[in-house]
Amino acid sequence: MRNFGKKNRNSFSKETREHNGDKVRRGGTSRYPDRSDSKPTSRSTSRGKSSGRNPRFDDRAEKKGGPRKRDDFPEQRKSRFAGDMPEKKPQYDIKAIQKGAPQGDEIRLNRYIANAGVCSRREADALIGKGEISVNGKVVTELGLKVKRSDKVAYRGRFLNPEKPVYLLLNKPKDYITTTDDPFERKTVMRLIENACEERVFPVGRLDRNTTGLLLFTNDGELSDKLTHPSNEIKKIYQVTLDKPLTKNDLELILEGVELEDGKAEVDDLQVLSKDKTILGLEIHSGKNRIVRRIFAHFGYDVVALDRVMFAGLSKKDIPRGKYRFLSEKEVINLKYMNKHKNRKRN
Repeated sequence: MRNFGKKNRNSFSKETREHNGDKVRRGGTSRYPDRSDSKPTSRSTSRGKSSGRNPRFDDRAEKKGGPRKRDDFPEQRKSRFAGDMPEKKPQYDIKAIQKGAPQGDEIRLNRYIANAGVCSRREADALIGKGEISVNGKVVTELGLKVKRSDKVAYRGRFLNPEKPVYLLLNKPKDYITTTDDPFERKTVMRLIENACEERVFPVGRLDRNTTGLLLFTNDGELSDKLTHPSNEIKKIYQVTLDKPLTKNDLELILEGVELEDGKAEVDDLQVLSKDKTILGLEIHSGKNRIVRRIFAHFGYDVVALDRVMFAGLSKKDIPRGKYRFLSEKEVINLKYMNKHKNRKRN
């Protein structure tokens, strides 16, 4: 099978070739044992060597000693480490994580609100502008206002307390909507993490109801704002399954950029992962609503399955479907300092 992508498959060599805890062997046994039309074939690379599918895009990597059976997939078996008990919340070194934060007793009101887990800083500005925030009993509407940590800040009559930061990563299953509350009482992602911590956390960005994969939760409004702001170009990688084979011409057009109703959608990389050309790996930094599905719909394709396998350098390794884990302190610091030079330009 030819690799129609403009970038060589080796452009992904910086990423680990171990995905979900399973070793990946190039050109090995098919990771899709139930598909008779997806046996891997050797491909020529710039070095003249054969290579298999890229494990960063593949949630079903091969186990050592033979292919997996369908009932061995992580999303279909009970977690060996999560069980019925919630994972223990780590204690973060706040000074290390918040190094470089403004010193002194005063902080901006929008940051105070975000640290309390209400929303992101941008959303906090909107609440302030609407007059929904009061400080020491007085409604405030001034953006950029600074408050002391000892001040009494209230939102809709409830006093806010900046909490210790919490960061957890969920492997979202299908049929869950990304919202903190649903008036129609549909299943939300909050049900999946309801026993994770006492602090009030919220999702960073969103995934569609039928989209699976990585979703980050935190009460750190500053980090949430950073990871969702378009100027930071946070990288996301998806495994895409189409209803029909992707043509060479359409692949090249997608890599060149697609003009949609809300502007041009740029794709960082696109690779074919299956012999029948229906399973793809897509790398993109855009955070526009339903961007992946809209790109393929523009060319007449229906995305029948969409799985986010990487977000901001975080992977799904060791997180079964429907389970979560807390981020390590090192991961949090990496997120805090990601694209630091871009943040300076922004400010």
